[in-house]
Amino acid sequence: MSRAALLVLADGRFPAGGHAHSGGAEEAVKAGRITDAASLEAFCRGRLHTAGLVAAALAAAAAAGADPVELDAAADARTPSPALRVAARRLGRQLMRAARATWPDAELDALAREFPKGAHQPVVLGLTARAAGLGAADAAYCAAYESVSGSASAVVRLLSLDPFEATAVLARVAPEVDRVVDRAVVAGLRVPGEGAGVLPSASAPLLEIGAEAHAGWGVRLFAS
Repeated sequence: MSRAALLVLADGRFPAGGHAHSGGAEEAVKAGRITDAASLEAFCRGRLHTAGLVAAALAAAAAAGADPVELDAAADARTPSPALRVAARRLGRQLMRAARATWPDAELDALAREFPKGAHQPVVLGLTARAAGLGAADAAYCAAYESVSGSASAVVRLLSLDPFEATAVLARVAPEVDRVVDRAVVAGLRVPGEGAGVLPSASAPLLEIGAEAHAGWGVRLFAS
């Protein structure tokens, strides 16, 4: 296991396409739910414990060797919004391109053939971690951290928020990332033996509704 590989995978400069997505923050800014660092922190906490938990558990399960086709179906079932399903698959496709170039692997090749238009991003992330020699907890940490860091970075651009304040938000949320990862790994490690039904299905209806509204905008800064 290479901690350096984890740093490469979690680096915001890794060309996985996340910079083009706000994780729902753009719609939340326009709706007035994010206006400053305090409201960004509340948004990140909500996203972490819902979409972030689900993504982290899916990634952990994929890294632990669970069937990626079953996991992709589970991700679909836990993503009611068509717009979010499209975004997740676009991100998965872009991550797959970067992953196969960085860590060539037969399992990644097989998943790319199975889902030529892209599998859900957390599933691809878990297999990427596996290809890089990382474990379930590493994959879960990448997914959970991405679930908040992307939104924080987007709000810096959307509101001209001081980047120091945005980074402080991530630092304050960090202990909760640890707790979410712990829950995600426990669930993810059960999947190879018990099936994807044991994965968490925490929901965030406002994120889903906001994603559908955002998808209809004629002009937007972020893809989602």
